[in-house]
Amino acid sequence: MQAEIIAVGTEILLGQITNTNSTHIAQGLAELGIDSYYQTVVGDNPARLATVIEIAAQRNDLVILSGGLGPTKDDLTKQTLAKYLNVPLVEDTAAMQVITDRFAQTHKTMTANNRLQALYPAGATPLTNHNGLAVGAFYQSPDSADFLLLPGPPREMTMMFDTEAKPQLQAAYGQQAQIYSRVLRFFGIGESQLVTELKTLIDDQQAVTIAPYAKTNEVTLRLSAQAATKAEATAALDTVEAQIKAKVGDYLYGYGDDNSLVAVVIKTMIDRQLSITGAESLTAGLFQSTIGGVPGVSAIFPGGFVTYANTAKHQLVNVPQATIDHDGVVSEATAIAMADGARQQLATDTALSFTGVAGPDALEGQPAGTVWIGLAYRDQPTEGRLYHFAGDRQRIRERSVMAGLDWLRRKLAAEAPIEK
Repeated sequence: MQAEIIAVGTEILLGQITNTNSTHIAQGLAELGIDSYYQTVVGDNPARLATVIEIAAQRNDLVILSGGLGPTKDDLTKQTLAKYLNVPLVEDTAAMQVITDRFAQTHKTMTANNRLQALYPAGATPLTNHNGLAVGAFYQSPDSADFLLLPGPPREMTMMFDTEAKPQLQAAYGQQAQIYSRVLRFFGIGESQLVTELKTLIDDQQAVTIAPYAKTNEVTLRLSAQAATKAEATAALDTVEAQIKAKVGDYLYGYGDDNSLVAVVIKTMIDRQLSITGAESLTAGLFQSTIGGVPGVSAIFPGGFVTYANTAKHQLVNVPQATIDHDGVVSEATAIAMADGARQQLATDTALSFTGVAGPDALEGQPAGTVWIGLAYRDQPTEGRLYHFAGDRQRIRERSVMAGLDWLRRKLAAEAPIEK
């Protein structure tokens, strides 16, 4: 079973509104097990719309159109479809009564074009609009593709699709084999390297497809399996995930579309009741701001330090002046001293420190992007790690914070696996 989604509206083509309707419909089709290989956007032009309808009907079992059901002269979707189907438009009595009642209640004069909103192609099943006036329709053709007509305003479309259209589609087509997906999130490995490491698995996609996506500061893999039951899909996804972990498991930090590295780390620390602080020179508070955005962080984060100047490093987190004089600010010794001092000052379980060169100029003979991160972790020896990042000042700072969080994630995982 295959469907195509057609969004109708010149305002979408012009970028004046975002096409959220197609996203919602596509998600609903996936839940019903209906494949959707094409999405089309067309303006309010009857000739081009007719062409799009004809093409979609030839390559799909179901064509879904959203938009163009209103009373204005550019709302021509149902008229164009009726012409394609060679059927007249007929009036939905119930919808017409809602329209007349609405005008009576508001003491406004109803014009003739408002009646257009109650029309639908003859032979179709009308669909009630619970949040508007334009009626929808589901047309089942004996010798062509079926058609689903939905309104354009998202509030109207979403309600109609969820409450009226989906039950109709399920009754008409039954429950198809559904697509189940799982998103794996990686940090510290680029998309090209990840794809190279997993080339054999990606090339051999059969029961499970693997789709990589490069995102800001990370890469995700979407695993998808089509199966009759969730249990069958889960088993297939588990098998492929285990194969992926065997190759690049060190970089895997979490799951899901809405997850993030900072959320995973902070949630784990809250669950384990591990407190944290930070001392920031290079990042100037970005690390603390980042973890401060996670709900519930106050349970483990008492505060921290921004030690941009050398005097602040000495006064706030007790970095010895001799360390700065001998090793410099951009050094392992200073990063370790900052992390140690911050942890001691606030008596936390962990502390991260950040010092380095954000650029654009060099510092202490070190080029922009040279970063030292310190990690003080419980009763283990405090460590410092050297990183080299590319990009502008903001990019270097963001990458530094993410690198520190990932290092902490690995420390946590070494003690016990981080839960999904």
